[in-house]
Amino acid sequence: MEKIEKARGSVYCGIDVWKLLNEHISALSPSKIIILTDSNTQKHCLPILLKHINTPIAISSISIPAGEEHKTIATCNYVWEELSNKGADRKSVLINLGGGVVTDLGGFVACTYKRGIEFINIPTSLLAMVDASVGGKNGVDLGHVKNQIGIIKNPYSVYVSVAFLETLPSAHLISGYAEMLKHGLIASETYWQAIKAIDFQNAKTTEEFIWTSIEIKNKVVTEDPTELGIRKTLNYGHTLGHAIESYCLDKSDKQTLLHGEAVAIGLILANYISFHLVNFPKKKLETTTSTILSYFPKQSFSEKDIENIIELLKYDKKNVDGNVNFVLLRDFNNYVIDQKVSNDLIYSAFEYYKNFKN
Repeated sequence: MEKIEKARGSVYCGIDVWKLLNEHISALSPSKIIILTDSNTQKHCLPILLKHINTPIAISSISIPAGEEHKTIATCNYVWEELSNKGADRKSVLINLGGGVVTDLGGFVACTYKRGIEFINIPTSLLAMVDASVGGKNGVDLGHVKNQIGIIKNPYSVYVSVAFLETLPSAHLISGYAEMLKHGLIASETYWQAIKAIDFQNAKTTEEFIWTSIEIKNKVVTEDPTELGIRKTLNYGHTLGHAIESYCLDKSDKQTLLHGEAVAIGLILANYISFHLVNFPKKKLETTTSTILSYFPKQSFSEKDIENIIELLKYDKKNVDGNVNFVLLRDFNNYVIDQKVSNDLIYSAFEYYKNFKN
């Protein structure tokens, strides 16, 4: 079993995680256990978890609708009310069983219910395993703008089992892969080369790659827990990626994109902008674009779409005094932060994305 142990937010991965989960539940000795799921993980993942939990403590569950559009304060209100209806007190523990929406929202709910109850995360999507499992970011969207309301607090612990990946539709599996590619760009060209032809049917190598991503993110977060410097690199590709995701979520005539699908576009755009502003190597721009597009089909954006996406950049959390700050790369694992990017260059990046021949 792989593990990263710390005062809070320890992460465990491997076949022995269930034994450890039961030991930790026994040590916590909660008054109640409430498991938060969405409609998908309630059906596909909750039965798996319940087979592995061995405790005399009363267990109940709360389910929320699946999807980013439900990552809202309204959903939090529902979960808070359900916790209250189920008699959850300050000694209760909330287990968040799901993807990034469930772990982000569930963590926020736990941190604010009765001024804070204990919570545990069990990520079931690839995205949640490699991204939401580390860093302690909890929160919800404000309207269609992502992650505007929240708090940073680590869960008691995190348990990663690749068995849950078998429950995922292929699109959701590939969505998480975008974050792994990002980890390669910001931290390790060797890792990028290793995962660019990943075989998700091979559980052993998939688990190894997931653990490497977890270690990359943990190293960054440990070095910069409050996002003053290197932690901003975890937002690589996300400035435009989040704006694209929010825009498509809000427009009924646009295909709603999964987080990773939007981030994949953001990575290509960020690499192009990096090529023009900080000399990211042209050959690597082309090869990385080709790799990303081999997994993520192109999306279509009109000039009006791009104008509206640029307008959404003003909501990015990295902004200071109204300035949009980008993370850019001189090369793999060679970053610059707080970079200003002109609208003209953003339009050019979209044009590059549109015209690239794979």
